[in-house]
Amino acid sequence: MLNTSRVEANIPAADLARARAFYADKLGMTPAREMAGVNLAYRTDSGTAFNVYETPHAGEAGHTIAQWHVDDIEVEVRDLKAKGVVFEVYDMPGVRWDGEIATLEGLGRAAWFRDSEGNTMCIDQEETAG
Repeated sequence: MLNTSRVEANIPAADLARARAFYADKLGMTPAREMAGVNLAYRTDSGTAFNVYETPHAGEAGHTIAQWHVDDIEVEVRDLKAKGVVFEVYDMPGVRWDGEIATLEGLGRAAWFRDSEGNTMCIDQEETAG
């Protein structure tokens, strides 16, 4: 059944070379596998995976495409901003903002940015019990 299968995200890119450069320069990621001009396959140290594929429909989703779960959101936001990543701030009812980092009561904290292709990405730090 599907509940025992691995799941991978697919992220659209209008320009695969531009996306490859963004993921390398801004996010520090290198493809684990590459099909020239078609697909970039990424793997994280935690074992999760995503693919970036070329399509003229990149950036059209209007919602978060991918989300990274991190241990220290302040450090990640600071490091990504130092590499030129620009974070988004949204008008969301019930959300408290501290700069670019949103606190979502009962869930944790999150920050959103767009990749080179206009896709919305998120980093989050889950709320810990205590």
